[in-house]
Amino acid sequence: MRLTHLFAALRGLVVKETRHVLRDRQTLAILLLMPLAQVLLYGFAIRTDVRGVQVAVVDPTPDATTRSLIQRIDGSARHTVVTVEPTDHAIAGAFAAGTIRQAIVLPTNVDRRLARREALSVQVITDGSDPNAGSAMASYAEAIVRQWHADALVARHGPAVLRSPGAVRIDLVTRMRFNPTMESAQLFVPGLIALVLTIVSAMMTAIAITREKELGTMELLLVSPLRPSTIVIGKMVPYAVLGMANVAIVLAAAQLVFHVPIRGSVPLLLAQSALYIVTTLALGLVISTGSRTQRAAMLAALGGLLLPTIMLSGFIFPIDSLPTPLKVVSHIIPARWFLVIVRGIMLKGAGLEVLWQETLILAGLTTLLLAVGIRRLNVRLDA
Repeated sequence: MRLTHLFAALRGLVVKETRHVLRDRQTLAILLLMPLAQVLLYGFAIRTDVRGVQVAVVDPTPDATTRSLIQRIDGSARHTVVTVEPTDHAIAGAFAAGTIRQAIVLPTNVDRRLARREALSVQVITDGSDPNAGSAMASYAEAIVRQWHADALVARHGPAVLRSPGAVRIDLVTRMRFNPTMESAQLFVPGLIALVLTIVSAMMTAIAITREKELGTMELLLVSPLRPSTIVIGKMVPYAVLGMANVAIVLAAAQLVFHVPIRGSVPLLLAQSALYIVTTLALGLVISTGSRTQRAAMLAALGGLLLPTIMLSGFIFPIDSLPTPLKVVSHIIPARWFLVIVRGIMLKGAGLEVLWQETLILAGLTTLLLAVGIRRLNVRLDA
């Protein structure tokens, strides 16, 4: 009899909890759709190969042989030749601006040197701010150049030239810009600023406002003279201060522990971090106005912010390696633009004259998110 009562009580508890889960349709939808979203996101975003590498070729004395190399590089599945320059004067600026990720510097009179069986010295300069992608890009380029050199020799002197004791050699000089020691910390530590701010600012703001609604204290705002914009500012200020404190902590750890340089302007870096904090706070506001419970707000923040920040912002995997649909989606993720800014300032020494476009995009996203969040909060307060 006691066993029967136990099973009856257990059945009642299961039925009660099942009905509770089914009533909370928002949380149920998140719990069912999040695994599917994670599988699709991880399946498409985790790519170790590198594609679409923007390459500049420095060709002082163009001829048929150097043009064949340029065509071979541009025709590969991994490279795109964006410019051909007679000198290397503009290369440094293009690297800092991010318009190229690799440069191949050829010597003068390549065709004549090959005809005389003289050695060639070719430089392969690669953006090493992402060590894994930099190593892959350098390997791809070296393989293309070596194969081009062998084919050019065979075309002039026959296959026997490759087997001769004094075979003509090619000296490839590989250089990594911005991260010559290939330290992975120089890739991940700047990106951690975006990750930490997303967690602290967006998630905590979403939970804090949703908690007010759960506890019923949001109703007090209905009879207060405060405007929605004032309410938003009051909610955001503490987390903004906490976010700036986190920025200072991460930057201090980056230099003292990981020895990550800050080659650019520190005030500019702090100003850009403050802008991103406002962006993430606005994201948290939008999530909170669409969530009825703290659990739903937390799940939405994790699935809608944290995972895209990690997978689609360039934090771990290069955006160039993503499929085209995910590349399009990445444009609406604020962390993508902030990562370009923070890595540009810290690793490349870039200034606002280089990063103005990313700054405007981030400011535009911030304005849009604030407008949506305040409007939705206003509607809920008026309801």
